[in-house]
Amino acid sequence: MVRLKCIINYDGSQFSGFQIQPKKRTVQGALETALTKMHKGEYIRIQASGRTDTGVHAKGQTIHFDSAYDIPLYNWKQALNTLLPNDLYVKEVEYADDSFHARYDVIEKEYRYYVWHESEPDVFKRNYAYYFPYELDIRSIQAACDYLEGTHDFTTFSSAKATTKGTKERTLYQVSCEKRGSEIEFIFRGSGFLYNMVRIIVGVLLDIGQGRRQPADIMDLLAKRDRRLVGETVPSEGLYLWNVRYDEKR
Repeated sequence: MVRLKCIINYDGSQFSGFQIQPKKRTVQGALETALTKMHKGEYIRIQASGRTDTGVHAKGQTIHFDSAYDIPLYNWKQALNTLLPNDLYVKEVEYADDSFHARYDVIEKEYRYYVWHESEPDVFKRNYAYYFPYELDIRSIQAACDYLEGTHDFTTFSSAKATTKGTKERTLYQVSCEKRGSEIEFIFRGSGFLYNMVRIIVGVLLDIGQGRRQPADIMDLLAKRDRRLVGETVPSEGLYLWNVRYDEKR
């Protein structure tokens, strides 16, 4: 048996999330169907760096699976992409150590969130950025980003539906916001993320940009550890799993 590690891209707008679900079109389902065809009906299970919700996109999702087939890496990539739908693409395939695990060996993830900041919507961006027509103070948002960097308990910024056991402490290495033309890009790099954490944080940052909160309010929200203190989770279409990092030896 060999263990293969793949980096995949997908447009999440037509998927009901990553995790396999009965009678739903999912990323995991599409990948496992393709692998099963390649293995002449033998079920091949994949493991991913993490799940993404309905509508969330990925530029650098990582998966692994085991196979008894010994074929060149290029052929793996070509065969899988021939069998996969055109909104899901295997970008890289490489061999991994038998002990490698796509989820448990992650040392850093990067998410990006895009906002289309214009008075009128762009129908061609409706599945790929959150349309937000209201006035924003980008400098206030940037000031608030600084408070989020570092190690904190992010309970306030985690969905009440989260099933995470243990600590909700996470370390964010980078939280940034830049506006280029009509597009606002948020970047989040961290050791790990709680369920809906990025989308909840973006919602609070947009509140700060509108003057509904002050940048320093972030510290109070972190300290109180109460999801009820912040507003709704922003939509999924602006969110991208951008990159997943592992130890170089992995």
